Amino acid sequence: MFNKFQASTPHAMAQEMGNRLRQVRLNKNLTQAEIAERAGLDRRRVIKAENGNASLEDFFAILDVLEKTDQLVNFLPEQRISPVQLLKLRGKLRQRASSTNEKNSNSYSDEVLEW
Repeated sequence: MFNKFQASTPHAMAQEMGNRLRQVRLNKNLTQAEIAERAGLDRRRVIKAENGNASLEDFFAILDVLEKTDQLVNFLPEQRISPVQLLKLRGKLRQRASSTNEKNSNSYSDEVLEW
């Protein structure tokens, strides 16, 4: 199956998501105004979402009205920490990514950083 997201720009991917959102709305035979009212948004925000230019909050509100929030699991599945990474962190959950210099280093420092 052809993946429309391969080698796409972020703008093109957002537009594709907007097109898909529009198609779900049309398949459910709902107007933009009906979606807006049910989601607690104004119609302009629904139009922006269908054009691929919505905030995540608006996007999720529209998905909720369209009863498609279950699809979010496929969109970005929960990421679990790898057992190897957990051992390196000595059981602590990771809070941020390492800088490039730290990634190349094989030693771990117990030094406390002051902000």
